[in-house]
Amino acid sequence: NACSILQETLATDKNPCSIILNLEVEVLTAHWNMYINLGGFLVGLFVVILLGSWSDRAGRRLVLIIPSLGLAVQASIYLIVMYMKLPVAWFLLGRICSGLSGDFNAILAGCFAYVADTSDKRSRTFRVAILEACLGLAGMFASIIGGKWRHAQGYINPFWLVLTTNLATALYAYLFVPESVTPDPETKLVSTRHYRAVYDLYTSGGKKGHRAWLWLYTLCFFLVVTVHFGSRELYVLYELSTPLCWDSELIGYGSAAQHLSYISSLLGLKALQQCLEDSWVAIIGLASNVAGLVVFSVADTTALMFTGYGLSFLIMASTPVLRSKLSKLVDPSEQGALFASVACVEGLCSLVASGLFNSLYPATLHVMKGFPFLFGAILLLIPAGIIG
Repeated sequence: NACSILQETLATDKNPCSIILNLEVEVLTAHWNMYINLGGFLVGLFVVILLGSWSDRAGRRLVLIIPSLGLAVQASIYLIVMYMKLPVAWFLLGRICSGLSGDFNAILAGCFAYVADTSDKRSRTFRVAILEACLGLAGMFASIIGGKWRHAQGYINPFWLVLTTNLATALYAYLFVPESVTPDPETKLVSTRHYRAVYDLYTSGGKKGHRAWLWLYTLCFFLVVTVHFGSRELYVLYELSTPLCWDSELIGYGSAAQHLSYISSLLGLKALQQCLEDSWVAIIGLASNVAGLVVFSVADTTALMFTGYGLSFLIMASTPVLRSKLSKLVDPSEQGALFASVACVEGLCSLVASGLFNSLYPATLHVMKGFPFLFGAILLLIPAGIIG
């Protein structure tokens, strides 16, 4: 990111002081992003497990409502910081407040557990894939709407939409989402019993005793999501630099191609399920991902880069299968604990991917510019082998 800012500044402004200032701002931004994300993750790690396991007895709706309200509190604090021009450190307070309510990972855990409650084993994979496609569509609409809105009116007005959306989500879950679990009124929220449920799940395999399979599929999920997050962080930097030197319009098309892969993966998964078992669908999805990453690693033209995006059209077909397989290994009364731990693994993937791939890219820049993509492709051979 610093390199791209330097290139942009050199093209528009010859003042060395301006270049140095922009780089300092970029470094500070990167540091504060790390502090804010790390703070939210560490706080949310314990709360997500607590809420997820608690939802197995207290009901799913509360796990959809409480984190939504926490995200609304975070948006409120961000708005106060921007209106009053408070120090950046106050953003960390908002992130911690969100973490104390479970953050976005708790909503993911609640949603996937709800789908597991309300679907049979045959239809579960596709329903999980629909949820993941919703994530892709939401990301695409947010980047399109939020980007143009921010350029036109600044940061404050988009955050009013964030606040309103989170409050509307909590209200919708309270009024219209039927409960999928019979609540136990005697269940306490603050109890070591909830952490013990997750511990038992991965030490004894839960009530069904599939400990080895749980660990192996969780390892597969960790590697697949880490590669996905890590490569996604490098796309823009890779496209901005030579020899591609993409402008904002081409980067927008590339981003749209990434998000459209959620839809193509959903449709592809549905079609492949008609004639193949889920495991084969996952392997084909991983093959699509590997092929795309290998092409990205040697892409030196725009046509080759979009060929990589085209080959990655089933990139998101493997994660719904892995979530579904994990869900089928545990008892219906353990779905919340399972998806809470999976949500924590997903949060850990984001941190690991950011550190690993962002360190690997500059270290191998002069040897092979696309090596991080090739490294990701090699990593994906491990989950492919385990599933196979």
